[in-house]
Amino acid sequence: MEFVDLSLPLENDRGWAPWWARGRVKYQGHRFGAKVIRWLFGVKPALLPNGLGWANDEISLSTHGTTHLDAPWHYGPTCGGAPAKTIDQVPLEWCYGPGVVLDLTELDRDAAASVDDLKHALDRIEHQLSPNEIVLVRTDNDRGWGSRDYYDAGPGVSADATRWLIEQGIRLTGIDAWGWDQPLKVQASEARRTGRNDVFWAAHYVGIELEYCHLERLANLAALPPTGFTVCAFPLKVKGGSAGPARVVAIVENSESNR
Repeated sequence: MEFVDLSLPLENDRGWAPWWARGRVKYQGHRFGAKVIRWLFGVKPALLPNGLGWANDEISLSTHGTTHLDAPWHYGPTCGGAPAKTIDQVPLEWCYGPGVVLDLTELDRDAAASVDDLKHALDRIEHQLSPNEIVLVRTDNDRGWGSRDYYDAGPGVSADATRWLIEQGIRLTGIDAWGWDQPLKVQASEARRTGRNDVFWAAHYVGIELEYCHLERLANLAALPPTGFTVCAFPLKVKGGSAGPARVVAIVENSESNR
């Protein structure tokens, strides 16, 4: 059995992330912890082992600011005419199940994967989707983590392809790019050019009609076999939240025989 970490680190990214996507970690060391203990409880450093207290950290980030699970509420207030689920309402059984990796690394970085692209990727691994599998789309865009280009690169998945996955009984999908859609700058340009209201954020907006969740900002999908592994993707229980940061892990059984 092998555990593969599919999550990006939560770190200070001010040096390269755009202002609207930054995360912040404030580290408080052991000496600071000793001061806190003295302030709270009147216990001097001389009464602590090595004169040191506890370490602590403070984080500030969007619920979408690192590897995370999007809830249906993220896409709109309703889904299929009913109130959309917030992240604390997403069934836990959706977040655990057999995984499938679809290799779409050959697509252009500005592309939106079509239904045919997904079918071809499935044909290459000789796999037929089953309900409640967790489908992970590999683009290798996680290799750009740490650079500004990470936020402007794809590819993503089209609305038609997203709808097709849901129709196969898939509740949870994921991608190792910044977002599930193709790059938003590409979609924004096309929406302005055509004047259409079904272009921008098109794959996300499928969730207004059909209920599904997706994982974004995954990593290390290249380390997984196409099938034969289990995905664990439990999000933080943010009350009323549109998403929850998640430590996503794949459990690979007999990994060498599955590669």
